[in-house]
Amino acid sequence: MAIGFDKALGVHQHTLGVRAKRAEVLSSNIANADTPHYKAKDVDFEQAMRSAVSKQRGVSLGGTHQQHFSIQSVVQAETGYRIPNQPDTGDGNTVDMQTEQASFMENALEYQMSLGFLESKFNGMKKAIRGE
Repeated sequence: MAIGFDKALGVHQHTLGVRAKRAEVLSSNIANADTPHYKAKDVDFEQAMRSAVSKQRGVSLGGTHQQHFSIQSVVQAETGYRIPNQPDTGDGNTVDMQTEQASFMENALEYQMSLGFLESKFNGMKKAIRGE
């Protein structure tokens, strides 16, 4: 009986993709902290995970021609605008550096945790293959 990576790795493969996307969005917020009229964004983690888990495939392949194929990830992390915690300072920018830095650090820790979970899953599969 063959077992696929989707069943073996569970939800952890999807969390890694969502955390990576969120790191991009948060770093963009930090980089644009002084840009006038820039609106802070964030990723809805719960919605992205529901989307990824409901499809239960890491990658889907589809072709428009017999010699072409495309790869689309099922992790579609939708970004939305964050509700500001502070009043407008006059330039229309809604980035709060303390919030962004705290969110970025929290996301980085959760990304490392997801990597640890995946590592333990792969170690378990290696032990099963070796018969240990």
